[in-house]
Amino acid sequence: MSNLVLENLSVILVRPKFSENIGSVARACANMGCPNLYLVNPLNFDLEKALPLATPKGKRILEGIALYSSLEEALKNFNLSVATTARIGGWRKNILLPEEAAQEIKEMVYLKGRVALVFGSEDKGLTNEEISLCSRLVSIPTMPEAWSLNLAQAVMILLYECFKQLSSRKIRPIHDKNLKLASQKDLQVLFDNLKETLLAIDFLHADNNPDYFMLPVKRFFNRVKLRKNEYNLFMGICRQIKWLKSKVKE
Repeated sequence: MSNLVLENLSVILVRPKFSENIGSVARACANMGCPNLYLVNPLNFDLEKALPLATPKGKRILEGIALYSSLEEALKNFNLSVATTARIGGWRKNILLPEEAAQEIKEMVYLKGRVALVFGSEDKGLTNEEISLCSRLVSIPTMPEAWSLNLAQAVMILLYECFKQLSSRKIRPIHDKNLKLASQKDLQVLFDNLKETLLAIDFLHADNNPDYFMLPVKRFFNRVKLRKNEYNLFMGICRQIKWLKSKVKE
């Protein structure tokens, strides 16, 4: 068994601009026992520039980096994804504090789920579309006049909160050994089918921003740690409703 505390946790950097920052993030991952680092569309990533900032402990993490062309592709096999944001307000609701996010991550790890912490580019962060792909949203409190954090600082703060939660495990987790969680890819398929179904029965209307009205539904399913059998149940309900709707048209 691995002795890494955060072995089920992965850090995903979306459009990082500076190889040196990626190296510093690798060092933070090594410090906290998180072996998994993903990059989505990095800007001119140069391993040689990143290595000095990673230190020897972070070298293996850098050399094992996984590269992706889209966040959706990177997230497809995770069961929980937590997006980070410095901007709050508007439709960015239900924002967790770092310690709250760490608690949810601990619960998912107890269920043997895979978790991703997602960070945006140094200057612009994550887009609204990228945040919508994630299960939960977290923000790090700062002084109002100095709210911008270095990328590696933000990664370290969140990994440290997770480290505190998971390094203190002393009891055997009690859960169904056959439990299988729905993945992020499953959830996106379910959201798309729910929207199609609600449009078909005129609960939603195509000319009235249905994606906006689906947000509370997405937040609900992201909170409940949906099991695979529950996912199959809801998919079956959607199919049956659409089938009945087609019969009414006939």
